[in-house]
Amino acid sequence: MGGVEDDEPPSKRAKASSRELKGLSNGFSTKVPASCSSMARPLTSQGGDEVIGSKGVKKVEFVRIIADALYSLGYSKTGACLEEESGIPFQSSTVTVFIQQILDGNWDGSLASLRKIGVVDESVIKSASFMILQQKFLELLDREKMTEALKTLRTEISPLSVNSDRVRELSFYLLSSTMPRANGAVNGSSGLRVVKPKPRSELLEELQKLFPPTVMIPDKRLLRLVEQALDLQREACLFHNSSLGETSLFTDHQCGRDQIPSQTVQILQDHQDEVWYLQFSQNGKYLASSSSDNSAIIWEVDSDGKVSLKHRLIGHQKPISSISWSPNDDQILTCGVEEVVRRWDVSTGECLHVYEKGLLGLISCSWSPDGKCVFSGLTDKSIVMWDLDGKEIECLKGQKTIKISDLHITSDGKLIITVSKETTILLIDRESKDERCIEEDQMIVSFTLSRDNKYLLVSLVNEELHLWSIQGHIRLVAKYKGHRRSRFIVRACFGGLEQAFIASGSEDSQVYIWHRGSGELIETLRGHSGAVNCVSWNPANPHMLASASDDRSIRIWGLKQLHPKRKGKEKSPSENGIHYCNGDTI
Repeated sequence: MGGVEDDEPPSKRAKASSRELKGLSNGFSTKVPASCSSMARPLTSQGGDEVIGSKGVKKVEFVRIIADALYSLGYSKTGACLEEESGIPFQSSTVTVFIQQILDGNWDGSLASLRKIGVVDESVIKSASFMILQQKFLELLDREKMTEALKTLRTEISPLSVNSDRVRELSFYLLSSTMPRANGAVNGSSGLRVVKPKPRSELLEELQKLFPPTVMIPDKRLLRLVEQALDLQREACLFHNSSLGETSLFTDHQCGRDQIPSQTVQILQDHQDEVWYLQFSQNGKYLASSSSDNSAIIWEVDSDGKVSLKHRLIGHQKPISSISWSPNDDQILTCGVEEVVRRWDVSTGECLHVYEKGLLGLISCSWSPDGKCVFSGLTDKSIVMWDLDGKEIECLKGQKTIKISDLHITSDGKLIITVSKETTILLIDRESKDERCIEEDQMIVSFTLSRDNKYLLVSLVNEELHLWSIQGHIRLVAKYKGHRRSRFIVRACFGGLEQAFIASGSEDSQVYIWHRGSGELIETLRGHSGAVNCVSWNPANPHMLASASDDRSIRIWGLKQLHPKRKGKEKSPSENGIHYCNGDTI
């Protein structure tokens, strides 16, 4: 009648129970039929509107997703017992019949059942009908039943008036002399990619996504709910800063304050004057710092977290205000205050090129994502782009920057981000040259871009940090307060596991750390004796933070040592290994 006959005669096909069908529809192999007892009673839906717990959870829904989980895990007998004892069927008998009809290729029967399973939205019924008939059409083509396929296309699919582009593709498959024979086969006459009909179990999965969840429960719904709960607990945890260690369902997730780097594990005192800027490399293996002593230093971070001097970079005639690592961390840029930009080789410490433009001073530096171009802001308020050899490629003229040494290029290369006025951050589309703005009420001191290019962290003169979302519609997300700033440039950074924290320097000689999501100030680090100008969180080690100060030192912060001595080995104060969520160290 309306279906495609299977190769096996009907007598050899056993009808699948709802638990077997559940296995098929989710990509599992067929389950062995099971029953709770030899005297299984007929199921009648019970529970109705009964709720359990304090949040008004419907008992029927709760039992059904438990049954879904049991069948998904292969516990068919247990699932059947749950259905029998609770009197709550995993799914209605009509849905069970519908699933069996899809698996059998009984297309006319499935279309009739489609209107009985509880789907009210006519557009959903049409879309589901189209998917079913498309499967029927492709199976007919695959079996070279061209007349029947044409009839299905003309009398069943076309009248639905759904997805006309796809209907044209189906027509082409029928008319083409080369019919789809293999997955990914390409028709030679047009280059159109065609595929064999998908397995019927995959069609069921697609239909399941289309239907309301009350009709067919979304695949592995209980597991998804548990995963969502775990994610929410981690996001709410003020101190979650480790991906190691086990997560248990038996207890609520909670990390201790010991997961935040708050203990000085090393003090670096090789600069001869105030340390203005520092930044870890993307791979976390290096740290670069710059100072008002006109030098920069490349530090190496070993596997134990100990930091040692690798190269001192000499050549600038003025204090160095900013540093930028190349995308692959093999080179760095340094920018002197209204001076020049120098490019250095990280492995040798050699200066590879000096970028300058006439009598203009350079105030900022950054890399293109491919590492082939260098950007810099100029004292005439323009932004210039050079190739590595210093040939000018492009110059954005006009009010594009001011004397703030922050300039960022998003990792996809699409946006240039700069401070164009005292209270305005400019986002320039490199291709269209369209401009969007972030307008602040207070003067901007500095800003930094998140690793995922979605957020900007802006430091203001009124001792606030503002977090802005720059994806799509620009909006203010959060504010952070507590640090001190009155005279100097003070920088902040994202950091920690999945950049879940905000850290900032402060003129009161301390480092401040906030939980990014809640905005709560969770830690204040004491140790410096001068203003803290800049902080940088190691992107490869969430338990390592560096701070630069006017006291001429750099402090490396790690986790507090909870275990003073261990048999056979003692951790030295300078070691900063990888720590588990529960505080243990490896």
